[in-house]
Amino acid sequence: MARSTTSDDGGTGTAAGTGSGAAVPERLLAEATRLFAGRGYDRTSVQEIVEAAGVTKGALYHYFGSKDDLLHEIYARVLRLQTERLDTIASRDTPVRERLAEAAADVVVTSIQNLDDTKIFFRSMHQLSPEKQKAVRAERRRYHERFRSLVEEGQRDGHFRPGLRADLVVDFFFGSVHHLGTWYHADGPLSAEQVATEFSDLLLHSVRQP
Repeated sequence: MARSTTSDDGGTGTAAGTGSGAAVPERLLAEATRLFAGRGYDRTSVQEIVEAAGVTKGALYHYFGSKDDLLHEIYARVLRLQTERLDTIASRDTPVRERLAEAAADVVVTSIQNLDDTKIFFRSMHQLSPEKQKAVRAERRRYHERFRSLVEEGQRDGHFRPGLRADLVVDFFFGSVHHLGTWYHADGPLSAEQVATEFSDLLLHSVRQP
């Protein structure tokens, strides 16, 4: 069923995706993502974004205060998704090895599914305001701490090697995840799920007790 949305002039319409009938914020984000990925954040103007989205500058500034608000939201929406999924996985009443394996695979799949978003952000994060950079780092740190808690739980329970520094395990793993944008291609030989399985297996083998 289509959802009701507010149009540029304050009226209502229907939206079912990110095409011309989509909600204004979704259209703006979709076109900003496409343009930032294709020509770079610096070389994309607000005017080009609103023309591509078929809205006015007033509509953009109604939902996003500035171009860097768009950049922030492009990454923040991915991080929110991954955080919600991690919280669900980590809260399950299943063995910690299974939860860590699932969490590791999930972040790989969701990163690949949103590869343009993450590539744009890591390439352009330095162009955010200092306040937004600080907020993003805090949000990402909370995610990494939740992930690290699974490693620490496994260590306490005797399933994972106690001598490992859990923070370094997490930094090492996410360094590989963040590097996906430099080599992964959707038309390449590996699917997102295959990469996720390999990454998850590598992490589990590195932390498990001999």
